[in-house]
Amino acid sequence: MSSITEHSIPATHPSLPGHFPGNPVVPGVVLLEEILTAAMAWQPESRIRGLQAVKFLQPVTPDSRFSIALELLGPGKITFICSAGQQLLSTGTILLHAPSGPE
Repeated sequence: MSSITEHSIPATHPSLPGHFPGNPVVPGVVLLEEILTAAMAWQPESRIRGLQAVKFLQPVTPDSRFSIALELLGPGKITFICSAGQQLLSTGTILLHAPSGPE
């Protein structure tokens, strides 16, 4: 099971003015927030436990279009690939809590 969605971080995002003046780059934490939001929209019954093996391979610039590909690796893991065309931007694994039974 997998999902691919398109995204863009607007140049008006509040984190960008100080990250880096004259040459803005989307901070990694903002990119991760976008990835986690996409994962939870795709798997709304899941809860995030953590991240594993996250790599930032290329900078993301404001207003640039990129895709987030998610793949369920079985219980407890979703891999992600963030890319712009053929260029890899970030990769990693989202760890999920095991589903809980009735309370």
